[in-house]
Amino acid sequence: MSKEKKNKKKKVVYIDDGSTIADMSGIDATRPRAFGSRPASSKNNTTNKANNNGNYTGNKFKDSLHTYFTTVKLMIGPMLITIGIISAAFFIVWLLLMLAS
Repeated sequence: MSKEKKNKKKKVVYIDDGSTIADMSGIDATRPRAFGSRPASSKNNTTNKANNNGNYTGNKFKDSLHTYFTTVKLMIGPMLITIGIISAAFFIVWLLLMLAS
């Protein structure tokens, strides 16, 4: 009896009342983005089209690879700054320990 109750999960039902949190209709998809990047839809319209059913028909692997490398490219600067701060803190502590002994 306790196993039956434990295994049953309560199904969550979401009800769409048609309301929205924010109106995104005024957002211009072709405007320049931070760091010079643009949304994929404005770069190559042939790979980001939906068929009549609304399903994505583009190259998913290529888009995933592009997203990965764009993210890595944007994180190189903050990563180097963080490594520099950690290295400087380590050097200062090492220098203080050497002077104290």
